[in-house]
Amino acid sequence: MSERVKSTEKSPAEDAPQPGPAHNGEPKDAVKAAKAGAALPSLGIVGMLRWAWTQLTSMRTALFLLLLLAVAAVPGSLFPQRPANPSVVTQYIKDHPDYGKLLDSVQLYDVYSSAWFSAIYILLFISLIGCVVPRAIAHYKAMRSQPPRTPKRLSRLPEYGTLVVPADAGIPASDAIEDAAALLKKRGYRVEVRHDDGARPSLGAERGFLKEVGNLVFHTSLIGVLVSVAVGGLFGYSGQRILVEGDTFVNTLVGYDQFTPGTNFQSGQLQPYSIQLDKFQATFDRESQGKFGQPIDFTADVTTKENPGAPAKKEVLKVNDPVTLGGTSIYLTGNGYAPVVTVRDGKGNVAMQGPVVAKLQGENYYSSVVIKVPDAKPDQLGFAGFFLPTAFVTEQGISFSGDPDLINPQLSLNSYYGDLGLDKGAPQNVFELDVKGLKELNSRKAAAGGITLAPGNTYTLPEGKGSITFDGVKKYVGVDIHHNPGQLSALIFALLAVAGLIVSLYVNRRRVWVRTGTHEDGRTMVEYGLLARGEDHRLAGEAAALRSLLAGQWNLDADNPETAPSNSSPAGSPEPKKDQ
Repeated sequence: MSERVKSTEKSPAEDAPQPGPAHNGEPKDAVKAAKAGAALPSLGIVGMLRWAWTQLTSMRTALFLLLLLAVAAVPGSLFPQRPANPSVVTQYIKDHPDYGKLLDSVQLYDVYSSAWFSAIYILLFISLIGCVVPRAIAHYKAMRSQPPRTPKRLSRLPEYGTLVVPADAGIPASDAIEDAAALLKKRGYRVEVRHDDGARPSLGAERGFLKEVGNLVFHTSLIGVLVSVAVGGLFGYSGQRILVEGDTFVNTLVGYDQFTPGTNFQSGQLQPYSIQLDKFQATFDRESQGKFGQPIDFTADVTTKENPGAPAKKEVLKVNDPVTLGGTSIYLTGNGYAPVVTVRDGKGNVAMQGPVVAKLQGENYYSSVVIKVPDAKPDQLGFAGFFLPTAFVTEQGISFSGDPDLINPQLSLNSYYGDLGLDKGAPQNVFELDVKGLKELNSRKAAAGGITLAPGNTYTLPEGKGSITFDGVKKYVGVDIHHNPGQLSALIFALLAVAGLIVSLYVNRRRVWVRTGTHEDGRTMVEYGLLARGEDHRLAGEAAALRSLLAGQWNLDADNPETAPSNSSPAGSPEPKKDQ
């Protein structure tokens, strides 16, 4: 920034230099007076904005914002997130009343949609664009411009050498420079021959522009990844659904057990596909003694339709091998057993019939079971207990599952009656039964005892409340459904970023200059020099390769002392006083 000296009217006596020791060729008092009167011009609003933009679009700021974005994402792994599971967040706040609400006030339960995370994200996006665009324009101009002019003293370059072509070879300086240009072009250099240098023609050559191209591709791809992630967050969605054998899932909002939409999601984005679970097969280890009974493979046979009018298609859904329908990916994430029961109320009417999903709780598919029957009359019924695929009973009377396969299935339940609370409209967990407002009918502690059923058995409830029948067992699977419109583009941009980074690391930007001249005795004198843009440990190898090619072109011995590298210019070439 320049300095401006304030001028004031002074008398001739005041303007006269005062005696004293000189300071940089000026009187000391005059220098002090000039410094005292110096004033910096004010930046103003435009200058301040220009300075702020320069700081924001610097590479250092972009790297800092990238690091800050990674750090800002850490709370999303430390604390439960409301979009993923709102009930867990509510319980977390209740369990930590001292700081739970404080964390909520700073949006630590909604990290990825918070104002501060979005601000970092947007600033990084702007910084990368402001950094890449000017560099791309400058690089485009550099690619279209001619190589730099030939320095007067090539001997000052990091790699320098000379060659002498004998007079009887019949190769004048003009032909020698053309031969050198042809060789450099074959090695991928962009060459400009300068015959206007008179008796000492020269050339300038450049290569390695792909290094900066790779750098630009890398940073542009980072922008593409950011945009793709943003598109996925805005227009994507995810959901979960449990499918019992024989059930069909249709891609509508009411078909999901849990649904998490993107910020700008619209229900019209859902493609009307369907998927039916025909059969599920779990394979367990039956050979290894240490891991006997452990699951080793899961296979779900499904029937899919892209739309209601499309033909049905048989497919196989496996772990880490999703089925793709309507732009969404369907993943197999869980499985278990679903006991099929029939519940009759006190009037003998069927109040509930069908499979009930049993939630896995322990080894060998030990599962908890909750059955809610709000349609029972005159009192609503509820059941809670566990399901054992292969039931065993210890000497102490404790039941457990001895194998994950259906060898000896057993359903053990406690029964209740009263108001289940479902008519109030408050959401409830389907895998939990709130017994506070219910009266107990069956349990181990009650006089009637608990309910233990094998397939095909029926138990009549006390007090004429009805009955429950264990009809059989089906299998179920849990599927995760993800739709991310930016997923493919994010993958492509990520691969491009890696490719650009590799190119920028392994391609070197180099410049070569060659000058020829004719000695008094008729020999053609050749000198060459190489310069790298940045660090290049392979520059010496390139100089050796270039020397060998030139010597081979003119049938010279590259190791001959007469043509060995020298720190002096060719004979007849006067040394200039200054470098250019």
